Amino acid sequence: MMSIKHKNILSIACVAILGMMVGCIENDIPYPRIPAQIIAIEVAGTVQAPVIDNEARTVALVMADTVNLKRVYIKSATLTEDAVATPSIVGVHDLSSPAEFTLSIYQDYTWTISATQHIERKFVVAGQVGMANIEVDNKRARVYVNERVDLANVDIETLQLGPAGITTYNPPLSQLKDFSKGPRHVTVMYHDEVEEWTLYVVPTQSNVTLTSVDAWTRVAWLYGNGLEQNDNRFEIRESSATEWTTVPEEYMVERGSSFSARMIHLKPNTEYVARAVIPGETSNEITFTTDGEAVLPNGGFDDWWKDGSVWNPWSEGGTSWWDTGNRGAATLGESNSVPTDDAVKGKAAMLQTRFVGIAGLGKLAAGNIFAGEFGAVDGTNGIIHLGEEFVLRPTKLKGYYKYTNGAIDYADNTYKDLLGQPDCMSIYIALGDWDEPVEIRTNPKNRKLFDVNDPHIIAYKAIESTEPTDGYVPFELELDYRSTSRVPKYMIIIASGSRLGDFFTGSTQSVLCVDEFSLEWDY
Repeated sequence: MMSIKHKNILSIACVAILGMMVGCIENDIPYPRIPAQIIAIEVAGTVQAPVIDNEARTVALVMADTVNLKRVYIKSATLTEDAVATPSIVGVHDLSSPAEFTLSIYQDYTWTISATQHIERKFVVAGQVGMANIEVDNKRARVYVNERVDLANVDIETLQLGPAGITTYNPPLSQLKDFSKGPRHVTVMYHDEVEEWTLYVVPTQSNVTLTSVDAWTRVAWLYGNGLEQNDNRFEIRESSATEWTTVPEEYMVERGSSFSARMIHLKPNTEYVARAVIPGETSNEITFTTDGEAVLPNGGFDDWWKDGSVWNPWSEGGTSWWDTGNRGAATLGESNSVPTDDAVKGKAAMLQTRFVGIAGLGKLAAGNIFAGEFGAVDGTNGIIHLGEEFVLRPTKLKGYYKYTNGAIDYADNTYKDLLGQPDCMSIYIALGDWDEPVEIRTNPKNRKLFDVNDPHIIAYKAIESTEPTDGYVPFELELDYRSTSRVPKYMIIIASGSRLGDFFTGSTQSVLCVDEFSLEWDY
């Protein structure tokens, strides 16, 4: 048996050895690497939600036109715990150009906050033909007028070259009438800005023009310039036909010197010719071809296969288009997005919200199905790549859903006030010109969620409901397009039984079944 003395000697020797080891390695122990991030930010005068990109470390703000970008007031900023910003983010900042901030937590991270604003500029005169051409960078505004307009006595009806209500002009509008000797110069003043603009009033012999056509599948958007307070119209025909058809009055969207129409009930993959007309005069002609149609792959949710405990919404050996969060949920249990025979036709997708974990440790997992791919498991969180390649422009998403819900019984700290409230289902569709699928991260440390104000979005529509249904009910989402000319690259569709599932908030009683999703191409 070892004596107490020997034990003490051995202990002392061990302590000495450990001391030498510590002395050797004390400068080699790395600090933990915790990304310092801006989690949330509140800014006075924004017109849409700030866009926070944790990967690029940027915050993009869109400000009202009345805000002076040289004096933007950031009211509050929520940072990663223990992170410090230099200079302080809260306060008044000059954001007329992007501003950099250093966030520190063991390491330093450079973040950039930028601000833009849209100033609606207008230049309207009596007898104008079409819309004004306003060149912001060159500080030039040009309008065309009927050649009978007296250039020595031009009546300017509207001039807005800065924010409405706070912009002044020198000379005043009452003195800007004589354009017979050429363009006029005007000083535009707002905030701290002083800009020198040049105004042009140019006579033209053409009283009507067809400026552009945006052709979809069964819809075409027509844009023309004509005379104010005139009977401006469009005509259209198939290129193989000889007779023109007048676009019906109910299809006209805008009247005035610049006018547009949404021509519907066209044929896919068909060549057409369009022109603008006013009494006694026709415009140039534009020939265009409509797009084709497409069917959503596995839109009836009939094809599934099971890989271990993970249900996948495509045929074994087939190509995926839809995916689910099952790879994350199945790490601590069974799949919660599964096929069901309780369907409108064939099979349907049953999306169940469940608590996934062991011995009370885990998280709420909302059942979901989406166009895209589940990327990876990030601890107990998920990384998702939203969107499938899609270049056409449908007008609607249609389908059926069946919903059973309960009171929210799990919520993260942000949504604790919703506990006991009815859970909410959601289905939404988005088209955008992203260059790659949209990455979603649910980890609170680097959370990145879908932003309905993303400037890449071309069209969007959603349905949300806290009401349970009596069996399947049809739904129809008519897309709200933010541009008729931009062409999408990706389509996103998501259905979830718990709208706040990305925040691990919902009811374990919620079940959403969806079936027979399809696209429509006409209004």
